[in-house]
Amino acid sequence: MAAASAVGVVLWTSRIYNRLAMSHARSKTDIHSLPELKSFRTELRARLTPAEASFWNIVKNRQLDGRKFRRQHSVGKYILDFYCASENLGIELDGQVHYNEFAAKYDYERSLFLEKFGILVIRFENRLVFEEEELVVGTIRHFFGWQERTTPSAEAADTPPS
Repeated sequence: MAAASAVGVVLWTSRIYNRLAMSHARSKTDIHSLPELKSFRTELRARLTPAEASFWNIVKNRQLDGRKFRRQHSVGKYILDFYCASENLGIELDGQVHYNEFAAKYDYERSLFLEKFGILVIRFENRLVFEEEELVVGTIRHFFGWQERTTPSAEAADTPPS
């Protein structure tokens, strides 16, 4: 009887889990945090570069003006170092691996893809996180609200009547 009870609990838990999973089904157009990249994102989070770890200490727990940042967030097949969903802002920290022709082309194509989905990517050299932290933070703050400033209605509001 105890065995049947234990099985019943497992089945009951399984049904609850499946019901919850089904209530949060992904849309076919959802390109954020695709399940097939989950283990790779987890691995990247576990082995942050020194610059990424330092930057994470600046932005984690909504420390930067209350904005939530995510580490190693995927959009489509691309994984951003950091992503702020409320601002549609991606942050990339570039080390030596980015300073060649192949990487420059890849980064350009990646930025074009992300722009199609309304995500602005800001790139910083790793050394700036250590040497010019205020410049990095100030630059990111400057781009908070970038979408409101670049919409046609915002441009029209800034234009005086003729």
